[in-house]
Amino acid sequence: MIALLQMQATPPDGTGGSFLIFVAVLFAVAVFFYIFKPSRTEHAVEKTRLSFLYERKEQTFENLRDLNFEYKAGKLSDADFSSMRDSMEQEAANILAEIEQIEHDTGIRQEVTA
Repeated sequence: MIALLQMQATPPDGTGGSFLIFVAVLFAVAVFFYIFKPSRTEHAVEKTRLSFLYERKEQTFENLRDLNFEYKAGKLSDADFSSMRDSMEQEAANILAEIEQIEHDTGIRQEVTA
């Protein structure tokens, strides 16, 4: 009889259990969102033809310096050095001519960075 009276005094309403379930679901949603949210992607700067040509010019000049070094180190024959140097110099001349043409047509001159 005492147990029956104690049960009637505090009826179980389930709000404590419901609150815990609500918190657990909220936490799971937050974790799910954190894991699968779209990441912020940085947009690459669009290269212009002129900036591409400046990069190619620098690379070609660097290749010419490397070719000279390898020739002086004795790794290349005279014939190989001459043909490769002529090819690279022609490529550099074409690049410089195209840069000059684009700068003349657009009136844009790109700053030379060291």
